[in-house]
Amino acid sequence: MVLGGNEEPLMKAEPVEHAVGLLCQQAWCWGRDILRPQGNWLLEVGFARQEPPADREECSSVYSLELPFGRCIVLRGFGVFYGDDRRGAIFLPRYDFRPRYTRDAKLACPLWSMEDLPRLSLPNKHQRNACVSLTLDLIDWIRSYEVNIVECLGIEYRRQTLVKWDNGERLFTPAEEFASAWREVSLQVAGNFDAFSHEDTA
Repeated sequence: MVLGGNEEPLMKAEPVEHAVGLLCQQAWCWGRDILRPQGNWLLEVGFARQEPPADREECSSVYSLELPFGRCIVLRGFGVFYGDDRRGAIFLPRYDFRPRYTRDAKLACPLWSMEDLPRLSLPNKHQRNACVSLTLDLIDWIRSYEVNIVECLGIEYRRQTLVKWDNGERLFTPAEEFASAWREVSLQVAGNFDAFSHEDTA
């Protein structure tokens, strides 16, 4: 990961910082995929869109995807919710990347804002295994999403969606390294989950 495509490579970011930068870039890409001139890519790959009601006009649409075996993903600009009927759910905050855990695998209402999330907490020792496996599953889904983008739309499409993101001021991962960067985050989470599950006291 580098800071700006025209800058010299920097020292590798710390794992959480690296993951935050990657998720922020991913959220940008999801937004570009929604606005794709040839059609909304999220809808094409099976997401359902729920537009905000009149009293939530300031919100953007909620995108959710039902997956096999009682799993679901909800994408928001402020983070990602991933639920599994067997294990509960996590919410991965965009600007923190410390997964919060809940036993509630489904949302009670559309995720218009943080207030619509169930009660979340950093996992205790009894919730740790479920939280780790949910986090790894979510990361693998994101990696697979990016692999599918390249296979279906081509690497040049992803390069073009990242042109404005790479402004020289944000952490940036080139399109060619995007999917593999998620694989690296997965290995970091699996190898040292504590780095991603403790509050930042710095």
